[in-house]
Amino acid sequence: MKNHSSIAPGMVLLLAVAAGLIVANLYYAQTLVGPISAATGLSPAAAGLVVTLTQVGYTLGLLFIVPLGDLLENRRLIVVALGVAALALLTAAFATSGAVFLAAALAIGLSSVAAQILVPFAAHLSSEAERGHTVGKVVSGLLLGVMLARPVASLVADHANWHVVFGGAAVLIGALALVLRVKLPQRMPDATLRYPQLIGSLWTLFATTPVLRRRAAYHAGLFGAFSLFWTVVPQVLASPAFGLSQTGIAVFALVGMAGAVASPVAGKLADAGHSLVATAVALGLGVIGFALPLLVPGSRTVALAVLVIASIVLDMGVAANLVLGQRAIFNLGAAVRSRLNGLYFAAFFAGGAAGSALGGWVYAQYGWHAALLAGMALPVAALLYWLGEALPARQPA
Repeated sequence: MKNHSSIAPGMVLLLAVAAGLIVANLYYAQTLVGPISAATGLSPAAAGLVVTLTQVGYTLGLLFIVPLGDLLENRRLIVVALGVAALALLTAAFATSGAVFLAAALAIGLSSVAAQILVPFAAHLSSEAERGHTVGKVVSGLLLGVMLARPVASLVADHANWHVVFGGAAVLIGALALVLRVKLPQRMPDATLRYPQLIGSLWTLFATTPVLRRRAAYHAGLFGAFSLFWTVVPQVLASPAFGLSQTGIAVFALVGMAGAVASPVAGKLADAGHSLVATAVALGLGVIGFALPLLVPGSRTVALAVLVIASIVLDMGVAANLVLGQRAIFNLGAAVRSRLNGLYFAAFFAGGAAGSALGGWVYAQYGWHAALLAGMALPVAALLYWLGEALPARQPA
């Protein structure tokens, strides 16, 4: 199938909405860890696995399912993945034991990589002149899904329960699969590699692409801190120290969406050749996001206000660094772009899984301040690694 000279605005909107709905599956549980753990019998120390296993599944899907987009007919691959996601969400909705819910969480993450098949699909449908603009709109829809999933889940859970969140998501994803089956054109790639060769090439790309390794390390540290924050903070907000309802937690998460404004700013800085400094600023924002609640605890009202500011600052750092990283790896060549993107996402989602697991365990064992220190350590480590790029760049040739 050849690229169209242009892509219809309706198709762009459909792909953007689809990407947002799919990726939202990864984040519904983040503000519901407490009620899910209580209902399914998970211990406080194991609560972080609710988020962790979803991210582990997504990481595995990025490595072993997304590459199939270079081998199999894309529309069918997307629809099948969404069918699996709908079944996994339905299983989570009716889960009464921790083991069943965690297995469903793993499957939700694994099948939600359909979003990362849709993005290159959008690029394929676009002409060369419009490709970047189209992909940018689809990725914007994806980021909106990330930002809205947490507050929507909290609001629904507060007015109904967490089972309705996952049941409703199952219906939405099932309906989306049917719509995409009708609306998407077929795309059969010109496969030159067999699946084992394609998977084998991933390690070669990672081992021989220093820019990819460095950008993945930066964002793994920052995304690990982000995941730790959003695994622990809902539990803190629901605790006696703050006593917020699920609606209150939803409002808190909605305010954090303001951090998304950093994405276009980061893109402009990168276009102007300031990626190195912008990366340091993004990582520094991650450190500040954890330092503020430690340095300014104050009264309940002051502490809550500081925590709101911290969430915005942290989200700004994550949004900016994601754009900076993608721009860097997308400059490495179109022939390997999708595999590089898959590796990049897999690496930092692995960092996110580690961060959420660490946060759940540290919070259960040592409390809120220890979790803040653990979260701060991750972007600090990324900043120390950044010095390895920054110092040689400042030395005279």
